[in-house]
Amino acid sequence: MTPSATEATGPDRAADALRAFGRYLHRERELRGLSREDVARFTKLAPAVVDALESGDPARMPPRAYLFGYLRGYASAVGLDPDEVVLRFQEAVEPGEGEARPAIAAATRPQRLFRVKRRWLVIAALALLALAAVGIGLSRSPRGSGEVKGRKSAEKAPYQGPPARP
Repeated sequence: MTPSATEATGPDRAADALRAFGRYLHRERELRGLSREDVARFTKLAPAVVDALESGDPARMPPRAYLFGYLRGYASAVGLDPDEVVLRFQEAVEPGEGEARPAIAAATRPQRLFRVKRRWLVIAALALLALAAVGIGLSRSPRGSGEVKGRKSAEKAPYQGPPARP
């Protein structure tokens, strides 16, 4: 069975739901006579972030770690219930029971995989460098000679008292 042209499926339906959520935010802001700049100033968010929230475009959405805080701040600035706005967003993005998680939710998650790999690569490189330095230092020192800077370990340095005062 093929879906009709008016029926959206999977990620398309999730993207449409997110755009509808963005239109909801835009409509509520305009009903209260607020501009995007007013909301940005009150929430201390960049105007581009406010625009991204209202656009409902998954590619422009901020990382999911920040998104709920941004939505709560936006809701407070506009005069909406922050919990209701977050709930509406979750309903728009997350599927109902038995559905596969849409790609839209993955697009709002921060992409940290590369940063984590790079961090471990740097740590491993530094550890190898330290091991190489220790290995080179051990290979250049005479083994078993018992000498430290030209003295035998049993010899003591002659005592020199404190310098004489004039």
